[in-house]
Amino acid sequence: MEGDLDVLDDKIKQLLQLCQKLRKDNSVLRQQLASVQNDNKRLAEKIGAARGRLEALLEQVPEGPQ
Repeated sequence: MEGDLDVLDDKIKQLLQLCQKLRKDNSVLRQQLASVQNDNKRLAEKIGAARGRLEALLEQVPEGPQ
């Protein structure tokens, strides 16, 4: 009986350690996700600005003979 309780105690400690590790990993992943989302938003804005400049330039190009 005492041996069973020791085994159970060890397994509970392992489970708690795993939970703590997973919480830490989850926190790191959430931070990474937020960073990537911010980068994505910034790059999308840069693409939109570049598209606008390109469209403005294309409007200035004279059409060829028809």
